[in-house]
Amino acid sequence: MAATLLALFFLFIVLCFFLQIHRKKLATNNNLPPESFGWPFLGETIEFLRTQRHGAPEKFVRDRMERYDSPLVFKTSLLGHRMAVFCGPEGNKFLFGNENKLVASWWPEAIQMLFGKCLITSRRDEAKWLRKMMLAHLGPDALSNRLTGTMDIVTRLHIQNQWQGRSEVKVFNTVKPYLFELACRLFLSLDDPKHVAELGSLFNTFLKGLGELPINIPGTRFYHAKRAATAIKKHLIMIIKQRKLSLKQENAPSFEDLLSHLLLSSDENGRFLSEMEIANNILLLLFSGHDTTAVSITLLMKSLGEHPDVYKNVLKEQLAILEEKASGEVLKWEDIQKMRYSWNVVCEVLRLNPPVTGALREALVDFEYAGYTIPKGWKIIWSAVMTHKEEDNFPNVTKFDPSRFQGTGPTPFAYVPFGGGPRMCLGKELARVQILVFLHNIVTKFKWDLLIPNEKIEYDPLATPVQGLPIRLHPHDI
Repeated sequence: MAATLLALFFLFIVLCFFLQIHRKKLATNNNLPPESFGWPFLGETIEFLRTQRHGAPEKFVRDRMERYDSPLVFKTSLLGHRMAVFCGPEGNKFLFGNENKLVASWWPEAIQMLFGKCLITSRRDEAKWLRKMMLAHLGPDALSNRLTGTMDIVTRLHIQNQWQGRSEVKVFNTVKPYLFELACRLFLSLDDPKHVAELGSLFNTFLKGLGELPINIPGTRFYHAKRAATAIKKHLIMIIKQRKLSLKQENAPSFEDLLSHLLLSSDENGRFLSEMEIANNILLLLFSGHDTTAVSITLLMKSLGEHPDVYKNVLKEQLAILEEKASGEVLKWEDIQKMRYSWNVVCEVLRLNPPVTGALREALVDFEYAGYTIPKGWKIIWSAVMTHKEEDNFPNVTKFDPSRFQGTGPTPFAYVPFGGGPRMCLGKELARVQILVFLHNIVTKFKWDLLIPNEKIEYDPLATPVQGLPIRLHPHDI
């Protein structure tokens, strides 16, 4: 133990030494954005994480914008990196429009190490190929009727087994395993409950390491997440090998899932993904395809519990859709398109509490923005949560008002829960269908009361009610 502490102390001293050299180099450029880098190495990381855990991540940005009267950009230091924070729709537009020109996607070392080589850690042609290949399976054409019907069937079974007959449930704890099961079925055709539960348990450990420093020492969150990621990938590679054997059989069973699509697709030069690359990308999609959606559904049910008039309007729209269908008939793509008011409600939920606060880019070259120099290699943050809570973008900003999304909707680049530009969230359409299918099934069966009004929300790393949103259910007599 003493040797470990001594090694950590030595590492800290070395990092501080190189950081001081780096600071002197930066001092030669007096046209950097305003604000402070904070403490050596740590920078302002502690304050940044504190606002996240207190459920007000926008406060970190707003305080610095006001302190330096800098509405467009300021500098800081987080997780050992020099960063520029771009504010407002102007900053979003600039970054989304200059992807692969002035900036490129970047993720903290912990995320890079946990996911490995995959879509989010790739750039330029590699990223374009991966994105195009996955969109062929996750875009509107693939979601049309086949996947929409599957989602509806799985959702009905989930509600029957986990909601009906119960007076109280914790929403987040209940929908998270359901959505993981759904993602496993959609992406891997995996429906063995024992196997899904084992993967789900590992996945919960994996998630806790995404927002941590990459300190791979026993006892740390990152250490446990790294071991969980390795175990998940071993499971996935086993599934991949079995599928490859199945696809070679003369009378091979038909698997119309993402796994088969990734195995059978190549780039223009005939290159196929390796087994590890497929495992890494499926791990990424299991994360984006269930965890952020679980947060969105939880916050949606919280908002409907807080706004009975909005709930009543959602119920009216969903009952109209239900009445047009035969008994037992599953939802179709056309039904999803009729859920306009319901989707406006979801959008307002995501405005007030986007599951992810924003994302990061890296400066590929020195460039000028808002009269300041952004040096090559600096990391850049765009903040969805701050842009969504600016009065200039959304008048009466704290009011829950789904009508904001009628007609042309908000100012361009002011509403960005799914990002924008070439890096817009790959699973946006999948998330929309997942949320609306669940909403249709739950709202036509239950009304509910919040057992903890004004339950606190914290970002760890995603926006989550701290008690999991316990509710009391009231079944409809329909």
